[in-house]
Amino acid sequence: MESLESLRNFAIVAHIDHGKSTLADRLIERCGALEAREMRSQVLDSMDIERERGITIKAQTVRLRYLAKDGKTYVLNLMDTPGHVDFAYEVSRSLAACEGSLLVVDSTQGVEAQTLANAYQAIDAGHTLVPLLNKIDLPASEPDRIRQQIEDVVGLDASDAVLISAKTGIGIEDVLEAIVTRLPAPQGQADAPLKALLVDSWYDAYLGVVVLVRVVDGVLRKGMKVRFMGTASTHEADRVGVFTPKKVEVDELGPGEIGFLTAGIKHISATRVGDTVTEERRPASAPLAGFKPSVPVVFCSLFPTDAGAFERLRDSLGKLALNDASFQFEAETSAALGFGFRCGFLGLLHLEIVQERLEREFNLDLVTTAPSVIYRVHRVDGSILTLHNPADMPNPSTITTIEEPWIKATILTPDTYLGDILALCSERRGVQIELTYVGQRALVIYYLPLNEVVFDFYDRLKSVSRGYASFDYVFADYREGDLVPLNILVNDEPVDALACIVHREQADRRGRALCERLKELIPRHLFKIPIQAALGGRIIARETIPALRKDVTAKCYGGDISRKRKLLDKQKEGKKRMRQFGDVEIPQSAFVAVLKTDREK
Repeated sequence: MESLESLRNFAIVAHIDHGKSTLADRLIERCGALEAREMRSQVLDSMDIERERGITIKAQTVRLRYLAKDGKTYVLNLMDTPGHVDFAYEVSRSLAACEGSLLVVDSTQGVEAQTLANAYQAIDAGHTLVPLLNKIDLPASEPDRIRQQIEDVVGLDASDAVLISAKTGIGIEDVLEAIVTRLPAPQGQADAPLKALLVDSWYDAYLGVVVLVRVVDGVLRKGMKVRFMGTASTHEADRVGVFTPKKVEVDELGPGEIGFLTAGIKHISATRVGDTVTEERRPASAPLAGFKPSVPVVFCSLFPTDAGAFERLRDSLGKLALNDASFQFEAETSAALGFGFRCGFLGLLHLEIVQERLEREFNLDLVTTAPSVIYRVHRVDGSILTLHNPADMPNPSTITTIEEPWIKATILTPDTYLGDILALCSERRGVQIELTYVGQRALVIYYLPLNEVVFDFYDRLKSVSRGYASFDYVFADYREGDLVPLNILVNDEPVDALACIVHREQADRRGRALCERLKELIPRHLFKIPIQAALGGRIIARETIPALRKDVTAKCYGGDISRKRKLLDKQKEGKKRMRQFGDVEIPQSAFVAVLKTDREK
């Protein structure tokens, strides 16, 4: 057990690509946690998908030992957090386990939208912040201007910001000294009843459920009978340990320490993120506050392509939800796709990551429906229906109004691209609240309907700003809108997976775009395939995929023309019959690709 004065718990927060994971690499390297041959770039990004995309998805923790200039040895618990807005819940959980944060700002790009969001989140969590200016080795670095920008935009004194280059290792010693001198030590009492916060959990094929905890009071010992206060389940801790970043078993964890425990937990329902772990024999009088539950903003349904894989999908979703507390799911059925699950996500990137993890880690083949948000349908009888799936829309005669969710979006952009960004927000039914300048950059705040943001808004924003604009949002409220269900029919059959709810003004354009995109994505068959977009019983857009023509006259060498005519007439009759009974195969890639409709086309 470590003394409280020698402990420092801190998170690294920043905007995407400002150098969090690279800084974590240098700190691990400088503290000698891994040998040179074991080091690799982004060592804490353990998933293949994180390394391929170059983003952090899961917050990771590591314990380091550092011999400071004052001759004392300090134990540092570092948490590397994601930067993308879709993983903000991971950041909030990490902040709850720490007392301080390192706010990393790119000294060439300055303060971005997520820098602002994460800084305020850390301040709300009561953290002491140490600003770091990264990438000072680059010729475009402007530390003095960025210092001033941090003070103007974030409202944080940056006069003593540490100048570093996480890539080359410049200033890493100064960062470690700032951690031990400027960040506070944790508080806690070793002789009090055990009280530990359950920060994260994941499933291990050999150990069962592994639980990451931050001990607040008391001591967590190996062999102790522990109780999870929220789920009222009791287990015996058979392993207690820390990550260095390798798993290292220890006998006990004291106040302020972050580590893991395993207790042969078989059932995923026994562990809930934000729960309080206490000793069964001497329990804590009240649980810790825990975390606010995450609120999913985007919903879509996942169905196995093979109906026999339903139970495997249920099991896989349970294991994934254990590791990703912001992901929620419930069973549902579809007339066209069979049994599946309705899933809630924090954004479109979150949806993509979950889908990819299910396919990679659990070897599942899935059909994904079009993402949608939650609508509130007010009925004539006064009841309110929450609607996830457009296919469940009640009869229009029973509806008085439909409300949709709106968000408050913060966009930071160089002045050059401001006109295009304002035009994009107006096109998406946005309402401007504020426009201010921070040096050469504009800070725009807009109210936007979430339905207009979840599809391709982020891609379009990056496109019109050449990648320089940054974007962050928070949920605002529900507002009434003139909304209608848009159905897509392929070969006169409605496709549930592509149904969506749109604003009446944009229904024609959206219907045409979807039909055009599907025409490119569905392969040609031996018969003509009509693709239609319908509002109720009215067709508003149509495209036709022409039939593949088989050369039936290839075997005719010369002879009378009537022979060829007879063969062609016979083919025509056959195609009519196929058109009547033909079944159109829509490739899985089409379901995802069709959502990325570029509305400028």
